[in-house]
Amino acid sequence: MIPGTASALLLMCTVAISLTVAACAGMAPNRGPSEMTFFVTSAGPGKGADLGGLAGADRHCSQLAEQVGAGGRTWRAYLSTTGSGGVDARDRIGRGPWRNAKGVIIARSIDELHGDNNINKQTALTERGAIVAGRGDTPNRHDILTGSTPDGRAFPEGKDTTCGNWTSSGEGSAIVGHHDRMGLKDDAPSRSWNSSHPTRGCSQEALRSTGGDGLFYCFAAD
Repeated sequence: MIPGTASALLLMCTVAISLTVAACAGMAPNRGPSEMTFFVTSAGPGKGADLGGLAGADRHCSQLAEQVGAGGRTWRAYLSTTGSGGVDARDRIGRGPWRNAKGVIIARSIDELHGDNNINKQTALTERGAIVAGRGDTPNRHDILTGSTPDGRAFPEGKDTTCGNWTSSGEGSAIVGHHDRMGLKDDAPSRSWNSSHPTRGCSQEALRSTGGDGLFYCFAAD
């Protein structure tokens, strides 16, 4: 063997092995739709904030999930209701953890979801893994219906914060959050994913007038 050839071959083999290991390490796991446990609806039912009540909203979540192969779970809309039998959104969605369509964890628990979570424009994806238009985009769709306080609870009775418990597409108002964590000001409400401001009404046109489109969050409760 020519002197130095063995050393050269050893070096080439070492480099090849290192590149192979590095390539494998950089591969992200392909989780697929069945691993998704959180998404923003790509579209609402089309009647403004009239979602058919909680049952209709849950059904819409399930239908969207099934379209992308993520059925078979108990999908719940992140929505609160008020009055007799009122429900807190945080009590509807299970315990976590929750992953988006790309497999990214947005929160590991209820406490983290309502604390230092990972919800933003890049992670609050639709069921198809698409980014939802936010502030600065045309049209802006960052207002997400919740009817909830920052800690995920229903507001006290008095003012309409849920568009008649998600049955009105006319008069009324609903609390929305900003999925992109941006608003007119650099303050806590503007940066809130679930409790930013009330809408101007409950129709599709009213929701769009403040940067919404009748979208809401869906979580797998199991």
